[in-house]
Amino acid sequence: MRGVLFDLDGTLLDIDLEIFLAAYYRALVPVIMSTSPTLDPETSIAALEDSVRTMMTPHPGRTNEDVFQSRFLEITGHGIAAHWEKFENFYLNVFPGLDGTTGPAVGARECVETAIELGLKVALATNPIFPLVAIERRLAWAGLDDIAFDVVTSYETSHATKPHAEYFRETVHHLGLDPQECLMVGDDRVLDLAAADIGMRTYYVGSDEDAVADYRGDLVQLRSLLTQLEKS
Repeated sequence: MRGVLFDLDGTLLDIDLEIFLAAYYRALVPVIMSTSPTLDPETSIAALEDSVRTMMTPHPGRTNEDVFQSRFLEITGHGIAAHWEKFENFYLNVFPGLDGTTGPAVGARECVETAIELGLKVALATNPIFPLVAIERRLAWAGLDDIAFDVVTSYETSHATKPHAEYFRETVHHLGLDPQECLMVGDDRVLDLAAADIGMRTYYVGSDEDAVADYRGDLVQLRSLLTQLEKS
């Protein structure tokens, strides 16, 4: 094994996604509404959710950012790119305050550091539906913002999302490795364990007893396993 792909939310970052997303949407709606006087809260949230769903369908050759922004423009008649300074200000100054339900997952830092010390290439394989500035902030919440990941997937550069095979192929390609040389670590049986479809080994840190993975356990146990797999 030569590379490890780490999911972020629920894997390296301890987070209640339902609570977080509700707070995120509430905080983001005023920014969306500020781009046009014709937008109301309900329309803004509906446009946001529809654009995310569209971004998560296959779109070969187009970045996730392009698909998201194009769909948002189609729905609302207003583009995000023209108002990006407002959104950037949100992610720099408001988004950091949404960390109330988050924190580093137990063993996360030690596990990533062990992988790097073993000479393995490491990717932050978070589902790339957020801009990089938001991913960097969530890395800070996980206490990992100083870690030099070889690859960080974001919506600006990725051309697919989980659980599509193209997402995993693209991420592994950026690592310069083959799928068979990599391990995907994640907590979501649908989004993360789909990496097995292209020949990657999987490590499951979730709670679903019926999830099928090559290995399962916590991040503390993964540290020991990495030492064994690095030799294989």
